[in-house]
Amino acid sequence: MAYKISDACISCGACAAECPVSAISEGEGKYVIDADTCIECGACAGVCPVSAPTQD
Repeated sequence: MAYKISDACISCGACAAECPVSAISEGEGKYVIDADTCIECGACAGVCPVSAPTQD
């Protein structure tokens, strides 16, 4: 299942910079992950300072 970014997101952009398939973009108030593009690699979760990306 694709990763999702929780409301804990502080919009730092670290996850977007780390995503190898560019599935993460800036949304309103937080970053969002395109579930159809996400390859579930976990790179975003590994660099997030507030553990906002999670896999449901």
